[in-house]
Parts: sequence; structure tokens; C-alpha cells
Amino acid sequence: AALKGGLRSQVSAALKEGRVTPTELCQRCLALIKSTKFLNAYITVAEETALKQARESEERYKRGQSLGILDGIPVAVKDNFNTAGIETTCASNMLKGYISPYNATVVQKLLDQGAVLLGKTNLDEFAMGSGSTDGVFGPVRNPWSYSKQYKEKSVPKSHSEDEDSNWVITGGSSGGSAAAVSSFTCFAALGSDTGGSTRNPAAHCGVVGLKPTYGLISRHGLIPLVNSMDVPGILTRCVDDAAVLLGSLAGHDPKDSTTIQDDFKPFELPNLTDVSKLSIGIPKEYHAPGLSSEILALWSKAADLFKNAGAKVVEVSLPHTRYSIVCYHVLCTAEVASNMARFDGLEYGHRSDKKESTESMYAATRREGFNDVVRGRILSGNYFLLKQNYEKYFVKALKVRRLIANDFVKVFRSGVDILLTPTTLSDAAPYMEFIQEDNRTRSAQDDILTQAANMAGLPAINVPTALSARGLPLGLQFIGRSFQEKQLLTVAKWFEKQVQFPVIQLEEVKRHDSSVFQHQKSASFS
Repeated sequence: AALKGGLRSQVSAALKEGRVTPTELCQRCLALIKSTKFLNAYITVAEETALKQARESEERYKRGQSLGILDGIPVAVKDNFNTAGIETTCASNMLKGYISPYNATVVQKLLDQGAVLLGKTNLDEFAMGSGSTDGVFGPVRNPWSYSKQYKEKSVPKSHSEDEDSNWVITGGSSGGSAAAVSSFTCFAALGSDTGGSTRNPAAHCGVVGLKPTYGLISRHGLIPLVNSMDVPGILTRCVDDAAVLLGSLAGHDPKDSTTIQDDFKPFELPNLTDVSKLSIGIPKEYHAPGLSSEILALWSKAADLFKNAGAKVVEVSLPHTRYSIVCYHVLCTAEVASNMARFDGLEYGHRSDKKESTESMYAATRREGFNDVVRGRILSGNYFLLKQNYEKYFVKALKVRRLIANDFVKVFRSGVDILLTPTTLSDAAPYMEFIQEDNRTRSAQDDILTQAANMAGLPAINVPTALSARGLPLGLQFIGRSFQEKQLLTVAKWFEKQVQFPVIQLEEVKRHDSSVFQHQKSASFS
């Protein structure tokens, strides 16, 4: 019972009062990781390190010197954040076996506050993808594929079709982190968000996914994809817990010149009772091609919910949205081409055995180390950056990016507080269906509703809202003003309370480990 509420009010209190110890909590999560191994959510499980950290936390609690709310809380980190002493692979052959000499700033901040690092989670190779299906360690399975809710609704097409081919994707590229939180194996996880890589899997896995304002959280130690858009993302089971994590991670970092200079004050979210002073914007351009009728109905229902509660709901226009996915593709691949140049086989990571010349070693290393998706993006990016194409593609895309960012500025200046949009076009696709299309096509479709917030550098959050007719999670996205995370999260918390998203009923885990699962039933930090 002590473990059924939010982190701030319940788990931290249970640890302080000794009703549960950090070691028990850690062992419980490690047992669940083992029993949900079939999900493939983790690349590396740091069992010994985690238990050592849990014991140290236990000693602090005994002495009455807890480091704060996160002390003793098991967390997971996407495998594109550097972790000292634990392998960092980016789910690529290029970095298999690479152990960083330092921690990413966000990882260090978690450890400094006593969090217990369970391991590193699976992703698309170098975070390039929207399904968590393209990493070298294999695809991540959505925990909802094994839920009572999904199984009751999904009827196999034939008797021979077993559940092994019936499972659905997690979304990506932070699919491992979303699956880890959704399946109760950790209490929070870090993802990265370049074009929606935290919010997309959060929507498909029925968890909260927060992309903070660009510059609010340090990128130091996050292996870069697109420097001008990358943001560390936060995945939790409720909005309050996302606020706790944000308070622990945000603020200036001298190692990252793009972080804000001002001090960030952690905040506790108020319980919003009156939404009559709020103005909610509904961008008409987000009624995108391919948007499912279920998502459209849910979006309308959510708008009505705000309207009936007294909020002002207005249709707004972000006219340059229709150019954003093309613009994003040009800028993303151009920065990828630049960032991937560091993987040459000389300093770290994989090195080919080809010894004929330095050039042949470079070429062979990159051919062996990168998959087709990464090589394709490098090729596109270098094409856009060629002397004859630079002005025509790259510079033009930068100008369009500014127009997209200005659209948001105009809407927020008009008095709108928060934008309400869908997060994804539909619920999670079955894996066998998802892999029929190539990565680039899928990413272009799946990023369409999320990447504009990255290009404008705005904070955005996915809130799990309802289950689809197939019994799978559907989420909606709230986009806020720059650095107004408190307002964004307060509105998201109000909405979360209204919709009462159901808790996943993991039949598979119960079968694997019923005793462990009994302690893990809450939708929040349980």
C-alpha cells in the first residue's frame, strides 16, 4: 500500500519510514527485469553496481541523511548517454564494447541525488528511427502486447498465429526506456528527444514523456544526433514524477554552452482546480494525413473536456507546419553527417582489420560499424552540404526553421497558453506490419506531429489518455511556451487526473513472477 502513489508523496515516504528499503526496491526491479527479458528493453543490466548503490542508499537512510526524493529510487538510462564503467553502445556495432571514462551530466545528477542506476535501455541505432526496431540488439517489444487489455481485444487471424508474431512496437527511438517504465522494471527512465523520440514511445507505451525546453537540461555526455535539437527526455508513470525528475536535472552546466545561465528552481506541481483562465490552442495543421479516426475523436473529446471545464479553446494556425518534416529531414541529416564523422576507427569504438591504407580502414570501419539507416542519413546529409547544394537546401531549411519557430511565437503572443495536439497518428503498429516500410518513410510519418516542437525548441509532453479499440494506449501532446515547464506540467497533471488512464495489467509478468508483480501495480512510482 505504501508503494501505490506518486514518488514525492509515497515512495520517498515509505523509504524514509523504513517500510521498504532501497535494496528491496532494487532487488524487486532486477527480478522484474529478468522476468520481462522477452521485451528486450535493456541492453545492459548493471546488477552489481545497482545493488552496491542501493546498499549505500540504505546506509544513508539508516543515518537519517537521505539525499532527497530520488535517493534509493531505481532508474534506467537510454544507451546513448555516457556512463562511466558501464558499456555505452548506441545499439550499434560501431560502439560495441565502448566504456566511457565519464558520466553524462544528467546521469551524474541522478547519481549525486542517490538514484540507483539499473542499466542501459535499447533504442534504434544511434537513435535514428521511430520504432526501436533498428538497433543491433534487436527490436523492443511493447509491454502492452502482453497486457490483458490487448489480449482480450486481439483475435489471432489464424490458429497458427501465436503471440510471438502478434506483438506491437514501442515506438522510438527511446523505446527501451518507455518499455522499462511501462513494465514497472524501473520508476523513471531517461530518453533523448530529437524529433519526438521520447514522446512517440511514451504515447505507444502508455507513459508520460516530457521533452523539456532546449537548453534547460544539459546535453553533455549525450552522444549527439542533431546538436541543435537534441534534448534529454524524461519518462515516468505520472506527471508529478516527471516534475520531480525535471527538478533534479535542469539547470546550467558549464560543460554545455547551450544550457541556460539562470538557476533553475525545482517546483512542486499545484493541484489545478480552475482552468477558466486558460487558453488552449488547437492547431488545425495537426489534422495531418493518416491521422486515425480514433485519435481525431480523442483529440476533439479532450478539447471539449477543457471547454466544459471553463477553459477558452481556440483553433489556431501554424501555417509553416506542412513544410516542417521536409525541413527537419534536411537539417537532421546534415547534422548527422557532421556528428558521425567522429566514428573513424581511430580513437574509440570499432576498428576494421583492413590495413591496406588509412582510407581503406576508415571506409571499412564505417561500413562494418554503421547500419544502412545511419549510412543513408550520412549520405543524404553530405549531399545537402555539398558546395553546390548548401544554399539551396541547408540554408533554405534554416530559414524555414525560423518561420516554423515564429509561428509558435505568434500563437503564444496571441494569448494562447498551451497547444493541444495528437502525439502519434494511431496506436502502436504490429511489428510485422511496421517493418514492411523502410526506416526513412516510417520516421517521416511518425515524426510529423512531434518534430516541430524540437525545431522551435519548445517544451512538450505526452499524456496517456485512453485505450484504442485494440486495447492499446493513445496519447495526446501538450506544447508549452519556452521555459514555462511549470505551467505545461500543471495543465498536463489536471488533464491526467480527468482522463484516469487505466493501469496496464501485465498477464505475462504475472505468469513469470507473480510475487514480484504484486508490489508493482500503480500507474505512478509504485
